[in-house]
Amino acid sequence: MLAGFTREELLHEVLVSPRQARGAYADTQVYERPDWFQLLTPSFREGGFNEVAFARLGDDEVEAVIDATLAQYAAQGIRFRWTVTPDCRPLDLAERLARRGLRSERVVAMAAAIEDLQIPEADGIVVEPVGPDNVELHADVTARGWNVDPAPILAYQRSVLADPTDDRNHLFLARRDGEPIGIGNYAALPRSAFLIGAVVLEGQRSRGAYRTLLAHRVRHAAARGLALVTTHARATTSAPILTRLGFVPVVEMPVFFNR
Repeated sequence: MLAGFTREELLHEVLVSPRQARGAYADTQVYERPDWFQLLTPSFREGGFNEVAFARLGDDEVEAVIDATLAQYAAQGIRFRWTVTPDCRPLDLAERLARRGLRSERVVAMAAAIEDLQIPEADGIVVEPVGPDNVELHADVTARGWNVDPAPILAYQRSVLADPTDDRNHLFLARRDGEPIGIGNYAALPRSAFLIGAVVLEGQRSRGAYRTLLAHRVRHAAARGLALVTTHARATTSAPILTRLGFVPVVEMPVFFNR
């Protein structure tokens, strides 16, 4: 067991709980039922807030549902992702999506007991919480790091900060010598902290910013009384780093993108 979680509980924290990790835009549409979880956000066209996170479909309906879903996002020119978790059905769902021309990458759902982590931080990097005074910098670094339009990101972040009832989403900005160099966020879920959205600007990578942002978020989550931290990491980039820092791979899965 990890941090006192059974295998079934751990799978729930890395696969099911993160579906509730993100906040929402004013126009986000959530389609949720026992066999389906989907987000559609027309105002955010470049990824994020547009995804199919779970699908359990019968053989008699799967092709029609794939057609309808692809058409739904294509009609609004939206980039979206479709995650195929181990409990998705049919078993050949990933192969069916690949035949539609969607590109894929391997993602590893990972977890760590916070008390077991000892993450070395880099000298000279300051991590600060994001508020109204620095939210524009956070949005700018996010947009440059992921090569997307900053406007919808900034609108979302301002809405999160303006919501007095939101104690779930936590945003952080890293600086070196006063210059913004990276960001990292997490969602405080009932039983775990889900890391999300971290990026370090090109030219600042491999110099400790990623580790320092990670350490800061883990400490923040621990101060809230959370014992488990989880994330979804790219198999070829973030996952090896996190493994060296003490995270445990729980399950690997394909994520498909329409572009």
